[in-house]
Amino acid sequence: MKSEAPTHSNNNTKREFAQFFLEVGCEEIPAGMICGAAKELQIILNKYLALEKLTDGTEVIAFGAPRRLVATCPHVWLKQEDIQRQITGPPKSAAFDGQNAPTRVAQGFAAKYGVGVEKLFVVSTPRGEYVAVEQLVAGRAAAERLAEIVPRAIAEIPWPKTMYWTGASGLRFIRPIRWVVALLGGRALRLEIAGVAAGAATTGHRFLGKSSIAVSSYNDYLGKLEKNYVLALPAKRHEKVDRELSKLAAGKGLRVHADAALLELVVYLNEYPSAILGNFDPTYLELPEEILITVMRDHQKYFALRRRDGRLAPNFLAVINLDRDAKGLVCAGHERVLRARFADAKFFWELDQKCRLADYLPKLASVVFQAKLGSYGEKVERIRALSRWFAEQWFARGIQQARVAHADRAAELAKCDLVTGLVREFTELQGIVGGLYAKAQGEPEEVCWAVYDHYRPTGLDEPTPRNLTGATVSIADKLDTLVGCFAVGLAPTGSSDPFGLRRAGLGVVKIILERKLPVSLSESISAAARGLFGYSPKLKVTPEIEKSVGDFLVERARYVFLEREGFAYDEINAVLAAGADDLVDAQDRIAAVREIRKTRNFEPLAVSFKRVRKILEKAGSEKKWRFPAVRPELFQEEAERKLHAAAHRVAAEAQGHKKVRGYREALQGIAKLRPEVDEFFDRVLVMAEQEDIRRNRLTLLAELLSEFSTIADFSEIVAAEK
Repeated sequence: MKSEAPTHSNNNTKREFAQFFLEVGCEEIPAGMICGAAKELQIILNKYLALEKLTDGTEVIAFGAPRRLVATCPHVWLKQEDIQRQITGPPKSAAFDGQNAPTRVAQGFAAKYGVGVEKLFVVSTPRGEYVAVEQLVAGRAAAERLAEIVPRAIAEIPWPKTMYWTGASGLRFIRPIRWVVALLGGRALRLEIAGVAAGAATTGHRFLGKSSIAVSSYNDYLGKLEKNYVLALPAKRHEKVDRELSKLAAGKGLRVHADAALLELVVYLNEYPSAILGNFDPTYLELPEEILITVMRDHQKYFALRRRDGRLAPNFLAVINLDRDAKGLVCAGHERVLRARFADAKFFWELDQKCRLADYLPKLASVVFQAKLGSYGEKVERIRALSRWFAEQWFARGIQQARVAHADRAAELAKCDLVTGLVREFTELQGIVGGLYAKAQGEPEEVCWAVYDHYRPTGLDEPTPRNLTGATVSIADKLDTLVGCFAVGLAPTGSSDPFGLRRAGLGVVKIILERKLPVSLSESISAAARGLFGYSPKLKVTPEIEKSVGDFLVERARYVFLEREGFAYDEINAVLAAGADDLVDAQDRIAAVREIRKTRNFEPLAVSFKRVRKILEKAGSEKKWRFPAVRPELFQEEAERKLHAAAHRVAAEAQGHKKVRGYREALQGIAKLRPEVDEFFDRVLVMAEQEDIRRNRLTLLAELLSEFSTIADFSEIVAAEK
């Protein structure tokens, strides 16, 4: 088999570079997808430019706006470097005969690479002597390679959704592509994307700018677009929006209701964003501010304004894709739309409360949660039972805030707002509306907040429920969903997670850790499984399914420990390998490992434990080599007697520390075993020839490993390089 090995080029000519610039223009891209697509384009182009050796390591910059994705690299070689490569061919014995004359094999090999047989030479390899030839491979022009790379890179952008359109030539893209700018050193590249030929002309703002603008470079592009009412750089759009919002609010003596996500959204909704100030009827302020803000934010993309005392003001800020609204016509239109939305909200707010929140419960029987898991009415009954179970467990453990009656009532009311008119109209308010209705109807404050918060957290950056009752209902709801979906084969796969199970798992973990709740994952999962079995005896949750749910939650915890708590991966692995049924306990153990590993004896002891594990694994099946217990009468060396005695002493001390979660002190004691462990390995031959001696020593090591791996599996610790 022939192999090719590139070597350094002998080409000493000075290489030239130029700026590469790309713009893909299309119909409006959904705002939430632009930033992610630009990042993906940057990664893909960097990959291809590096593979083709077209840059010296200079990174691609990529960004986007509603109608365009842009990428540029200031330093792209105009030509690939020439490569001198050595090509290994047939064995010498086949290429030359006994008189060292070239055979037909050698002649064919030389002809294939366009050289005479006199250019062939012999190289020694581990397999023997082979014939080889050197060949100079000329680098290709960057313009040629980019013409191949760019269409491929655009096709590889992973969009959440894509579409076909006429003339797309088989390309799936988020929106129809209308123009392409591709320049290298100011000259247009000869390439096509979705049937659209690249050129050197871009397009300005859809209504305010020119339809064709010739550009020669990245900086030329930015300047000319700004003159045509397109701020291509997201940072410039962000700065303009932020400045104008603050200025308009300050002019009224108000402040903008903080909303970083909405600010990010409007930056990607508009090419030339401008802020306008609108008003609404102050009588709508009688509605809860959660409703007003949701209507303004989620339905209209408006910013709410607050007075100095923190109360909402009867004003809003909108961001429009225009230079200005001189006559106020756009603002009047926004005010008219908002008035209608507020009127709808007020109508449903008043209509829904003509009956009590609990009166909506029977209607949940006709709302399907999941075909195999029944209705929301049935889910409510499962959540109630699980919430009561949690509250009883916690109250029995001395957590006085765990009120069983409140947990039951909150779980009973939690999903009732799903069939109210206000939530059907404004789905973003589910849970919140239930809490507001419960408060307006005189339910206990703890129950109201629990209903209000029970969907929280929907992400790691969102707060957890503000009281223990809310935490109880939230965990019960999420755990019922997790166990149920796993039981009917809906566990997340790849990017598919239609029931948001990863988010639910993170929510469970975050609540447990933040509130330091004494939760046994295995017992909680089993309790949820019993609830499902009570709903449908045919729906059997097997031990394997329960274990899968447990593993799933532990993996979510691993992510939280690594990304949010900042623990080292090997510290996490060591502790989770020793057990993670109680996540709060696991967190305490990881913190202890992190602290104690800084001490002198800890990492060397971890190396010794790794050695112990390898010896035991190599010894094979436990039944073959291990006694039921260590037999001190079989000790032959003083080192094994000392290790056995020290291990028993330290184990007794560690047990006392572990009972009160004094893991740091327990680990400090274990780390002090290092001299005895080191002496044992220096002086004792574990795999002795005499069987009973060997078995006794292996049993000693097995007991040592088992006893001191209950806090963390030391063999998982990666020792620092010296």
